Amino acid sequence: MLNELSLRADKDKNGKLDSKELSQWIRSKIVEHISLAVSNNYGLFTLIDVSPRNGVITWKEYHTYFLKKRGFNNKYVENHDERRHKGLQRAIKEQIMKDKASWMEAARSNPDSLTLDEFLAFTHPESSAANQLALVDELYDKFDRDGDELLTENEFAILQTEGTGDETMVVRQDENERRAEFRKSIDLNGDGKADRRELLHYVAPQSPRHSEHEAEALLALADSNHDNMLSLDEILAHPDLFLKSKMVDTARSFHDEF
Repeated sequence: MLNELSLRADKDKNGKLDSKELSQWIRSKIVEHISLAVSNNYGLFTLIDVSPRNGVITWKEYHTYFLKKRGFNNKYVENHDERRHKGLQRAIKEQIMKDKASWMEAARSNPDSLTLDEFLAFTHPESSAANQLALVDELYDKFDRDGDELLTENEFAILQTEGTGDETMVVRQDENERRAEFRKSIDLNGDGKADRRELLHYVAPQSPRHSEHEAEALLALADSNHDNMLSLDEILAHPDLFLKSKMVDTARSFHDEF
């Protein structure tokens, strides 16, 4: 698998992957994953929304689907005591508890049911518009010091800190990096400030910055000869790293993050 993917990502066919080739391949996988998640969401939603079919999914409806998908018959499902989970393996019980926690995070309007977008936030939190809007609000809360809902370069780059000279030097270095990130990844029209639209583009998983950061991380961990490129031998020397990355298993990588 890694051999085939490396060949497909190697656009210039020189036998190695540079950061640009890595980033472009990872971004294509992210876009593919997000598109598939959104397109499949409605079909899965309507499959579960049955008792009654009313445009929302209750926890009971989801739990019934969960058990049937794992091979339990109708009689078991109808008589299942969710408080005890009698007869379930430990791994299934743990997954139910994990799902319940994710459900409570996604249920914004009613803790007992999920709308279509809330269900997307539950199954694919990285794809949800509501989650992305919440991330933008967090950026405003953290950086928008004058409250005008326009994030300036200075607001994003200059952190409010007090400390020793060494700490100030670290903050100054970080400030330069943040200014570069603001100009490259946030301020799309170059006017020195970012509105909500620009910040939504920044936090969206399809944003190039995410694939660029992932590519940089893979290079840092696997580029053993430090030529800023990855050979097939270097990739095959770190199978777990790449098989769990967005370069290969995009869905799993996202879901491990959330």
